[in-house]
Amino acid sequence: MSRKRRNHSAAFKAKVALAALKGDKTIAELSQQFDLHPNQITQWKAKLKEHAADVFGASEDERRTSREDIQRMQAKIGQLALENDFLAQVLDR
Repeated sequence: MSRKRRNHSAAFKAKVALAALKGDKTIAELSQQFDLHPNQITQWKAKLKEHAADVFGASEDERRTSREDIQRMQAKIGQLALENDFLAQVLDR
């Protein structure tokens, strides 16, 4: 009998991964407790370890660079919009 695919929230995944990292219980015990396959718990645990640094956000340099990129792209969009409007008016004549 096949099981229906379940979608778990990010909060649930974090809870399970943190429980696995804590190490109080084995993966098999957590699997029974949360009704999950042991491989799923192992994957979520590895993903948490891999992306733990992202929790604290980007550095100030990365944020500044990102803001500058956004401003440059917005300026380019504005320029292209003006050119499109001008060309539309010229071609309608």
